Amino acid sequence: MTTNEALNHYTQQCQQRVEQALDQLLPSTNTLPTRLHEAMRYATLNGGKRIRPLLVYAAGQALDIAQERLDAPACAVELIHAYSLVHDDLPAMDDDDLRRNQPTCHRAYDEATAILVGDALQSLAFKSLCCDECMQADAQIRLSMVEILARASGSRGMAGGQAIDLQAVGRDLNLAELENLHIHKTGALIRAAVRMSTLINPAADKALTTGLDHYAKCIGLAFQIQDDILDVEGDTHTLGKTKGKDFAQEKPTYPSLLGLTGAKEKAGQLLQEALQSLDRFNTEADPLRWIAQYITERKH
Repeated sequence: MTTNEALNHYTQQCQQRVEQALDQLLPSTNTLPTRLHEAMRYATLNGGKRIRPLLVYAAGQALDIAQERLDAPACAVELIHAYSLVHDDLPAMDDDDLRRNQPTCHRAYDEATAILVGDALQSLAFKSLCCDECMQADAQIRLSMVEILARASGSRGMAGGQAIDLQAVGRDLNLAELENLHIHKTGALIRAAVRMSTLINPAADKALTTGLDHYAKCIGLAFQIQDDILDVEGDTHTLGKTKGKDFAQEKPTYPSLLGLTGAKEKAGQLLQEALQSLDRFNTEADPLRWIAQYITERKH
């Protein structure tokens, strides 16, 4: 089996698992308020790469954690991601009409509903961490997970990164400022996905968990660099969202700062650094290696 085949098989298995878990966790459309619940499911279950849940499962595998104990953090991090996309697409933010080749939530429903969808998905994420019995975690571990996810999604993480991004429109940022933006906006949630997995095995070797954290930091930044590259080189149908949006809105990106070649070189450097962070692991961390490679080679 080739590396791509192995990754595809692993990805499909993890995607199917988290899809089923999300389907069970999300409110039924048969319960009130039906329109809100329908929109929550529309925003969450309409496809997507599921990179963040995939990282939860892959990091858990590297630390020999059973998958059923990882479903709650996998769902939680994906619900936060889904809420962030709904809000990012709003007219007051990126004002986009297309997400995953479908109308964005505020276009399929309306702006007020989309705002409430984001609010509800965020609260459901934290409920998942607090209440899931299969995680088999004590109150302190759950509290630590809530803290990690709250920080990663709040003003010192994703929301703060989005604020910096909005303020940066039309400005020239240097490399350090651009990295700071994306470490918060994109990298924080990716890093949280891996860190929540490590908490479930408190007996794990400190050097291993430190390596996993550094791996996540590297691929979080590499993910955003590749997004910037695809905004230039990709096409709208393959991307599932509007191509060239960053350029049209005069947002600072890695290609605009380093050029396409420089941006690709930077992503390659981060890939190598991420892989080196896994040197203490054997084949149990292979899915993490495959994911890192995919992140820097993906076309959407």
